[in-house]
Amino acid sequence: MKKQIAIQGITGSYHEIAARKFFSEEEIDIIGCGSFRDVISIVRKQPDILGVMAIENTIAGSLLQNHELVRKSELTVIGEYKLRISHCFAVLPGRTITDVTAIGSHPMALMQCEKFLSTLHSVQIIEKEDTAASARQIAEQHLEHHAAICSREAAHIYGLEILAESIETNKHNFTRFLVLAPSDFPGLDNKEKSKASLVFTLPHTIGSLSQVLAVLSFYSMNLSKIQSFPMIGAAWEYLFYVDLTFADYSRYKKALDAILPLTKDLRILGEYKEFT
Repeated sequence: MKKQIAIQGITGSYHEIAARKFFSEEEIDIIGCGSFRDVISIVRKQPDILGVMAIENTIAGSLLQNHELVRKSELTVIGEYKLRISHCFAVLPGRTITDVTAIGSHPMALMQCEKFLSTLHSVQIIEKEDTAASARQIAEQHLEHHAAICSREAAHIYGLEILAESIETNKHNFTRFLVLAPSDFPGLDNKEKSKASLVFTLPHTIGSLSQVLAVLSFYSMNLSKIQSFPMIGAAWEYLFYVDLTFADYSRYKKALDAILPLTKDLRILGEYKEFT
């Protein structure tokens, strides 16, 4: 039976590419959603559906709203995938770059291609909800003077011609995606787990964060990420999202026990295999 995977976006989007690469040894059906909130909603309502959601980008940074969606969802993180993002400049077959008067794509993709876009003059930049959707619109509406910034896969799917590839300014452009499941999903056994995502708050006292970090260091936990997020309605108080990698699961559990008295509202968002 095929797995059903909910993503934000449509066929040809980077979310779909990440989902297919993560589940490369399985057949999957993609369920396209209009927003990240919709992805969370469908996975919560239908326990046989998993979700794939972007959480951070090496250029744009963390998607803070997605951290909060995951925290509030009560879903669990069961995996991650880091996808190299490479953008293409695509048009209808037979069009040339001099024909282009408008370029559409997701705001983040447009930002990542600023250097390339600066070489084009008198061209309208149009923000779209999805990179692949911008390619599909050009194909469906036969927009002769429009170009899309999208993935190579999207250009091929929608029959567009690629005029330029790898147009992103920074070639070290990766997006990290989380794989989400209901909290009772069987997941991996402890021997396969090498990474955990946590969230907690701290007392508003001097040295509270440094104490937690010192304990984690003592137990040989590697902090691959720490992200603070202000708590709405609580002045100067923050949520801390932490990703840990570890070689010994039992030592990781001891580290959690040790920091528990130092934190407030400690939650494990997921324990899973680190993508390498």
